[in-house]
Amino acid sequence: MTRKTWLRMLALVSAFALLAAACGGGDDSESASGDGGAASCEADQTDGDLALYNWSEYIDPDLITKFEEESGVSVTQDFYDSNEAMQPIVTAGGSGYDVIVPSDYMVSILIEAAEAGETSIQKLNWDAIPNRANIAADFASGLPYDPDAEWSAPYQWGTTGLGVNEAALGGDVPRTWGLIFDPALIEEYGTSGSFTMLNDPRETMGAALKYLGYSLNSTSEEELAEAQEVIATARDAAAAFDSDQYDELLGSGDSLVAHGYSGNFIVQFDEADNPDDFTYFVPDEGGTRWVDNMAVVADAPHPCTAHAFINFILDAENGAALTNWNFYASPNAASEEFIDPEVLEDPIVYPQDQSKLEFIADTGDFETNFTDAFTAAKG
Repeated sequence: MTRKTWLRMLALVSAFALLAAACGGGDDSESASGDGGAASCEADQTDGDLALYNWSEYIDPDLITKFEEESGVSVTQDFYDSNEAMQPIVTAGGSGYDVIVPSDYMVSILIEAAEAGETSIQKLNWDAIPNRANIAADFASGLPYDPDAEWSAPYQWGTTGLGVNEAALGGDVPRTWGLIFDPALIEEYGTSGSFTMLNDPRETMGAALKYLGYSLNSTSEEELAEAQEVIATARDAAAAFDSDQYDELLGSGDSLVAHGYSGNFIVQFDEADNPDDFTYFVPDEGGTRWVDNMAVVADAPHPCTAHAFINFILDAENGAALTNWNFYASPNAASEEFIDPEVLEDPIVYPQDQSKLEFIADTGDFETNFTDAFTAAKG
């Protein structure tokens, strides 16, 4: 059974479990914090089963089983394909989720909502997360989206770029976003109908902005309009806007170029009949470096279990198991000795040159411009 098949089956089971929980009503925890304040919990304390809302293909099922066995609780999972899909479900209140895994800029947005008194996320009780000591210094504090590390704990980090079928296009394919945005290159390599772009406003608008030589965090309406036009022009030649199956489509030969996330491509290439047929790179114009984080939902039914899960993931060996499974870089310094050497030394997982990489930043009220431009570009 492939990872995605397993995860889709799990998603169906999770949906029924969450529905049953909602219908049953009640909350067996009195620790939940609805005002942004941290829950009152002790290390490894649990207060019910865990409802995890995560990206697909992002956690080893064996880690879920291990947490269930060690904590004595059950875990249900649901999956989302973009931060923008997750956010309104959480901020509407009553989602039933305990832990979410938002990307950097979305953490900023959720913090702002929490500080405005809206349903969002709650501050972490770090006393209940002693494995915080394992976090690498670069990720422990000072990150632009949560400078004082009050609201989130780092989960994994990686890059966004292009996966390419070199067997079909040749080994000298140019390392440029033009492979999905430049009509001349699309025609030259015969990729019309054979490339995909992420169905994600900030990632895809950001890629177009980088292609044009701008910051992916540009708040210039003129630059954003140029990026919108780039995507709109490429739209008719694209096979799909897809954030779920893009790696599978590339591996199966249904697409030749795919916009997506570093670790997903490595997993897919490893499972392909001919792994050497494929490559992944961040285009020369630059791209996204991102950090995904664990956060506790403001009205989480089981905030103490949520903290226990975060502490579990930040364990050195568990953090290594996560990276060895999904091939994303770990922010856990204590995990490095347990990470497979070929993973730790892979420049796709741990890129050496990060000079052209940017974090996606929260642009405040301008965020709606990204979403509106992307929606218009897709037509």
